[in-house]
Amino acid sequence: MATVAIPGNISVLLLDIEGTTTPITFVKDILFPYIKEHLEDYLSAHWEEDECKQDVYLLKKQAEEDTRQHRAGPVHVLDQTVHTDEEKAIREVVDNVLWQMASDRKTTALKQLQGHMWRAAYSSGRIKGEVYQDVVPVIRRWRRRGLKVYVYSSGSVEAQKLLFGYSVEGDLLDLFDGHFDTNIGPKVESKSYQRIAGRLGCPPEDIMFLTDITREARAAEEAGVKVTVVVRPGNMELTEEEKSHYSLITSFSQLEVPGSA
Repeated sequence: MATVAIPGNISVLLLDIEGTTTPITFVKDILFPYIKEHLEDYLSAHWEEDECKQDVYLLKKQAEEDTRQHRAGPVHVLDQTVHTDEEKAIREVVDNVLWQMASDRKTTALKQLQGHMWRAAYSSGRIKGEVYQDVVPVIRRWRRRGLKVYVYSSGSVEAQKLLFGYSVEGDLLDLFDGHFDTNIGPKVESKSYQRIAGRLGCPPEDIMFLTDITREARAAEEAGVKVTVVVRPGNMELTEEEKSHYSLITSFSQLEVPGSA
């Protein structure tokens, strides 16, 4: 696959995580199963703590919204009344979270709880964030060339910082100028990329977004953001039309910074 030149006007590189900086298998085979296996125990241990109460409150508000929107959910939505039966209340939260995960939902409520659970796993050393080997040296090169580097992921900002802060290559947080999650908006909506540009104080045209998901690429393009699609093992297959439409790379090292040759 040929190299892709970063246009001279680009001042910001915006990176997706799953399938871009990090193998999809890490998220699918390690992070998500950890939630499913430890969810009930985690809720039982932290149920009375303020942080957990806030997580459950957000999940209840999301369940209310789902009911209003007539989205299918678990048999019992989260009860708004105060339970005397803590075990039953926890079971309902578990059912809701597992249903959301099975539906591959990206709600802020779900991502916040997951982030708090992963924090405990990372800080205890049970999980270390994975990154592709080409990622760290290339980002360091970009930064030396004066480019800003930000992350935009469906995972909460906290979960992003945990992955890079407790990575197999050590603490990598100094590689990034900032982080965005679904609080700025869904990754498949062009307005989210306009908001990011507004937050960064630059026109969308000065941003290059790297992702493996073409729905996200399309939304970014509609906002005026330059897009490069990352092709990694296990990522979703691209159609012939997508392959011809987008600039494609299989490694960050294929992105050439102007004047670096």
